[in-house]
Amino acid sequence: MTDAPPRSGQEPGQTTDQPTVTPPAAAKSRFALSGTVLGGAAVAMSALALALSAAPYLSGGFGGKVRDYLISNPQVLDEVLAARETMESQSRVQTINAAAAANPALLAADPRDPAFGPANAKVTVIEFFDFRCPGCKAVAHDYRALMAAHPEVRFVFKDWPILDRGDDVTSQYAARAALAAHQQGKYLAVYDALMAERALDRAAIDRILADNGVDMAKANVAISAPEMTRHVTDIHTSAATLGLQGTPTFFINGVASPGIDPREVGALIEAAKKKG
Repeated sequence: MTDAPPRSGQEPGQTTDQPTVTPPAAAKSRFALSGTVLGGAAVAMSALALALSAAPYLSGGFGGKVRDYLISNPQVLDEVLAARETMESQSRVQTINAAAAANPALLAADPRDPAFGPANAKVTVIEFFDFRCPGCKAVAHDYRALMAAHPEVRFVFKDWPILDRGDDVTSQYAARAALAAHQQGKYLAVYDALMAERALDRAAIDRILADNGVDMAKANVAISAPEMTRHVTDIHTSAATLGLQGTPTFFINGVASPGIDPREVGALIEAAKKKG
């Protein structure tokens, strides 16, 4: 988000000390159960209990049929929850897209961000992610394959560490370390290794940087630099202003993807290419 604009495949850099940056309380991995889902489950369970208890008192024997049907087909509850979650997800995406449209600078090209593909590409994909996010790790391999399949598309990485709690700053350190590697032209190799590492801690992150040829002395300076703090803070601010609630979140030409499946992102890329 601020630096000498990196060319495709190149890496700029900036860095800062340990995180004083705190993500929005609502931010989380999109693979985690949200309060909305749990709340929806509670509501659905309550509705089911009410239906079952009231059914015997409904006239015409209809209540008994409803009760028998619900007992015989408990999957209806899953369908109710799925429908509710779909509606709420669509509403969230609409809210995010409205914020993005109202604040285009939030998703504008930032020379500090790792970016790969033509600078003048007709389609730009932006990912907000956390290296410890289970969802981010689950889609990382296929997302990188998507990049390889679309060399004409610009892919931008927004390192958004949101999973730290208390004294645990592993996500923050991983983001800074990856951005420090970006300054040395090593971003994608480090990204792949960090996503593949199942149990990230500082030692594992340092090992990954060293294994991928990152100069650790320079990286440590970058990680602790005020510019790095400013960069990560700016990403947090953009995410909060957009109303993002979890990782990963993908934008295709400024429009949020409803889901995280790379196949869905790929379909949105194709649609954006057809629009020209």
